[in-house]
Amino acid sequence: MKGAPNARLTDGVLTIEFDAGLHSRISRGDTVLTAMEPGEAIRLDGLGSNGQRVVDRFLLIDQTRETVSGPHGAGHVHRLRGTAAGGIEKRVSVTFLDKYPGLALLDVQYRNVGTAPLAVAGWQAATHDLLPHPDGAWSFSGASYPDRRDWVQRVSPGFGQRNFMGMNASDYGGGTPVAVVWRRDVGLAVGHIDVVPRLVSLPVGGQPAGTRIAIADDEPVLLAPGASLDLPPVFVMVHEGDHFRPLDAYRRLMAERGVAAPAIPEPSYAPVWCAWGYGRDFTTDEVLTAMGKAKSIGLEWMVMDDGWQTSEGDWKLNRTKFPRGDADMKAFVGKIRAAGMRPRLWLAPLAADPGTDLLRDHPDMLLLDRNGAAQNVSFWDAFTLCPAYPPVVEHFRAQVRRIIGDWGFEGLKLDGQHLNGVAPCYNPAHNHARPEESFEKLQDFWKALYDEAMAINPQAVIELCPCGDAFAFHNMPGMNHTPASDPTSSWQIRLKGKTFKAMMGPSAPFAGDHVELSDRHDDFATHYGIGAIVSTKFTWPHDPVNTTDPLPPGGIALTPEREVLWRKWIALYRANMLPKGEYIGGLYDIGFDKPEAHAIRAGGGMHYAFYADTWSSNVTLRGLPPGRHRLTNSFTGQSLGTVSGPVATVPAKFDHFLLIAATPVQQKVSA
Repeated sequence: MKGAPNARLTDGVLTIEFDAGLHSRISRGDTVLTAMEPGEAIRLDGLGSNGQRVVDRFLLIDQTRETVSGPHGAGHVHRLRGTAAGGIEKRVSVTFLDKYPGLALLDVQYRNVGTAPLAVAGWQAATHDLLPHPDGAWSFSGASYPDRRDWVQRVSPGFGQRNFMGMNASDYGGGTPVAVVWRRDVGLAVGHIDVVPRLVSLPVGGQPAGTRIAIADDEPVLLAPGASLDLPPVFVMVHEGDHFRPLDAYRRLMAERGVAAPAIPEPSYAPVWCAWGYGRDFTTDEVLTAMGKAKSIGLEWMVMDDGWQTSEGDWKLNRTKFPRGDADMKAFVGKIRAAGMRPRLWLAPLAADPGTDLLRDHPDMLLLDRNGAAQNVSFWDAFTLCPAYPPVVEHFRAQVRRIIGDWGFEGLKLDGQHLNGVAPCYNPAHNHARPEESFEKLQDFWKALYDEAMAINPQAVIELCPCGDAFAFHNMPGMNHTPASDPTSSWQIRLKGKTFKAMMGPSAPFAGDHVELSDRHDDFATHYGIGAIVSTKFTWPHDPVNTTDPLPPGGIALTPEREVLWRKWIALYRANMLPKGEYIGGLYDIGFDKPEAHAIRAGGGMHYAFYADTWSSNVTLRGLPPGRHRLTNSFTGQSLGTVSGPVATVPAKFDHFLLIAATPVQQKVSA
C-alpha cells in the first residue's frame, strides 16, 4: 500500500516510520501525529522551474541497529542509508535515549557520490505537519524580532514565522534554537543541540494539512565529488502539554553537552529596586533618597542604570554627577552599602557611540558586514563591536575589573537588544577563520566577562537583559540572573517566566522586570505567582521632572496608596521566596488551560496562581501530594477550606488573579 513503512523505529513512546523513499511519519503511542511526508530534503541550484530542484526522495538501501552509550547515557541507534538520482547519498541516524522517552536525536548527512560538483542551495530537516485538531494549535518560537512579539502564540490561519536564529534586524537576533507546536492532546518539538549557535531557521506555520515545523538552512554549499554535508545535530520530541517539557529536555541535553547555567548565588534572588525611573538625567541625591525608601519597604538591590557614563564605548564617569571621578563613585557605592543595600551597575557591552575616543583610537574593534558597514545599535545610535576579537574581550574584562574590583559594585546589569546575537563579521583586521565566528563566539564573550566577575566576587550577580529578544540559550553560562527584558504585557512576563524555568531550571532566578511595565503598572501578582523576583523602578517622593521613558498614566512615584500595596507584595515575596522553589511547568498548559495556571512546590506546600481578566467557575489544583490540604488565599489570607490530593477542584471568582497556597494537614496519630 502507498506510504507503507519499510522501517519502524520506536522507544515505546515516539515512533518514526520510514517508507522506501525515506519519507517519514511520526506517532506518539497510538496517536499518529503526521502524514508520511519528506522529513528531510536538499535543494540543488541550476535545475527546476525556479532555478532549484528539491531532492526529497531517496531509495532506502539498508538499515542497521545497535546499542550506544555516550554523554546522554544508554540508548540505541538506527542507521538508514539511501540514494537519489544525480549521485547523492543520504545517511540518517536516529538515536533513542533510555532516559529521554519520546525524544530522538537525528544526525543527517548528504554525500556527493557523483563525478561532478553539487551546488547545494539549502536543506531542511525534521519537517512535519502536526495534523489538525478541532481546538487548533499553539506554538513556541525561539527567534528574536524587532517588534518584540510573544514567544508563545496561537496558530491561526495564515500564521507563519521563519524564526531565523541570526539577525532579523541590525540589533535584534539570536535566540533558542527550538520550535514547538502543540494541540490540546499532543505536541511536537524540533531543535538543534550543537554546542555553538548556528545560523539556521526553525519555521513554524499554519498549513492546510496542519501546523508545520522544521529546521532549515539557506546557506549555499558547493559539494565536491566525495565531499559530505553534515547537518547540525537535531532532536525531535513528542510530548503532552505546552512547550515546557521540550525546553526542559533541551536544557538537560545541552547540560550533558557542557552548555548550562552556572550555580546561582543567594543574592540573585533578592528583590530589586532600579533607579531607571529617573532615566539618564538622574542626580545622585534623588537616587539615594529614593533608595532609602526602597530599603524601608523590603527591597535589597539598588541598580544604577544608564546615565552614569559619558558615552557608550568610552565608559568614562559623567563628571556632572561624579565630579571627582573614581573617588566619587567609590563613595557613592559606599553609601549604598552603608544603607544596607546591594549595588549593581548598568553596562551595555559591545556598543560604542560614533565619535568616542574608543572608536577614534580603535576602529579595528568594529564588527563589519561584507560591504564594510558597521552594525547599528538603534536605541543608543551606536555601533556593534565584534565579540570574537580579543582586544574587544579584554576591553570589557577591564571594565568588569573596574566596576566590581575597584568601585565595589556587587553585580552588573548587562543591557541591550544587541546583546543576544551579532551578524557575521568581515572585518579584515580580525583574521576570522570564518565570518560566522562573531556569531558563534558571542557565548564565549559573555563567559569571559562572567568569569572575570566571579574571580573578583564569587557572589556577584551578573544579569543579562537582552531587551525584547528571545533569550539566546547559548549565552546562559555567562549569567546568573535574567529579567523579563522590557515586557509588553503581564502575559509576556508569565510566558517568559515559564520558558526560563524550563531553559534554566525550575528554580531559575528570573525577575519580572519593573512592575511598572506590567498590566495596570502594579501587577506584582504576575511576578509572585510564576516565581519571579519582584522588581520595581518607582521614584520617591514624587515623579521625576525629567525621565527617559514616558511616564504611564498616574506616574510611577511611590504614593502612600502604592506604598501599602508594594509593602504587602514584597513582604509576601520574602515570606515564601517562590523563585527558590520548584516550578512544576508540566501541570498546566499555558495555551489551552483556562484560566491560565501555574504551580510551584515550595516550603513544604504547593502554591497555585490563576490568571484571567475575570473568572467565575471552578479551578483545578493539580499535583497535590496524597492526603488532605488546607487552602488559603495567599494574597488576602482568607481560608478556602480543605481538599484531598492529588487533584482537587474548587469554586473560584476573581478579577485578574487568584493565588492559592495548599498546606498539608497534619494527621493526628492514634495513641
